[in-house]
Amino acid sequence: MGTTQHQRWELPGRAERALIATPITHVLPAVARTARSLGLSVEASARLLDVVDERGGRWLDRLFARLAHELTDAETHVLRVVTDPPADDVAFATALLNAPTLAVELARRGITAEIGVLAEAEFWSVYQPIVSLADRAKVAHEALLRGLVDGREVPGADLFFVAESAGWLHHLDRIGREAAVGGAAGWLGAADLFVNFAPRSIFRAQVCLASTERAAHDAGIAPGRLVLEVTETDALADRGHLDAVLEHVRSVGWRVALAEVGAGWSSRTLLGAVRPEVVKLDRGLVRQLPDDGARTMIRAVVDQAHALGAVVVAEGVETEPLAQEVTALGADLGQGWLFGRPSRPRAAVEESSTGWQPVSAAPSR
Repeated sequence: MGTTQHQRWELPGRAERALIATPITHVLPAVARTARSLGLSVEASARLLDVVDERGGRWLDRLFARLAHELTDAETHVLRVVTDPPADDVAFATALLNAPTLAVELARRGITAEIGVLAEAEFWSVYQPIVSLADRAKVAHEALLRGLVDGREVPGADLFFVAESAGWLHHLDRIGREAAVGGAAGWLGAADLFVNFAPRSIFRAQVCLASTERAAHDAGIAPGRLVLEVTETDALADRGHLDAVLEHVRSVGWRVALAEVGAGWSSRTLLGAVRPEVVKLDRGLVRQLPDDGARTMIRAVVDQAHALGAVVVAEGVETEPLAQEVTALGADLGQGWLFGRPSRPRAAVEESSTGWQPVSAAPSR
């Protein structure tokens, strides 16, 4: 695959004020509504919005992220944006005249990107331990993707956000699986490996997951130790396709984890339909403990999971009281900062100092 050319933007810092202008006036009311829904101060005229974040800029960042999803590509190209405009009148006018489009501003901020930005990135996995709540022994590790994009280290959630915006999810999902498996070679021992994946990125399971099978074989990871983890949200998106993908996953000996499981009707229905080997409790629900309602909901999920023969992992366990709570409610395993933060294994760090290279974005053949 040839290298895709793209501009390298100097990424701007967090801004507290944005001027958004366009001659296409029907777009501005939608932008104003979104800004006000986030608690931003908005002054509107016929062709200009003056948006102020009085809380330090975080919510203006969220506005940009929301607009990336809510506006069409054409709309982002007819809006122009000036962040933190200068007070001097001449400089202010110059800034407006030379303002980039919203599409460019989103790319500069890493919210959207041309495929080339990710195509030239480097990727690797960090690993967070999963422990037995009975004796705190490490029994598994969850791989989490990281990337180096234009000199910046970027977390997995942002990488996948950019990839999906660029129509590149299927490539990045494959890279994530291969980085997770390849990065575990040589140090995983007898522990299991949890690898996240998005079923909607899998077109034909036999073809799309073949590179993951090869990577696991090369890393010496037995099929029964590999757990493919899918979130409840992704599982709900297309049940028919999910069933076909999971049928192949299990045919090669891998196990399935259903993550972010709460206690609503959708969770109960999914547990019975997917019948995962591992159930991961939603961290938001876990962190509501010791609330009585959360206890009731967690106990119900645990009982149903155990009735299906599944192992239950409590995510988001950051304190000893939380660990004791989820243990008392029947969870088998725990994951969270109490037991260890995501990090690169020592073996990988040593390899990086002697020529180890992260996974590239070049496609597998």
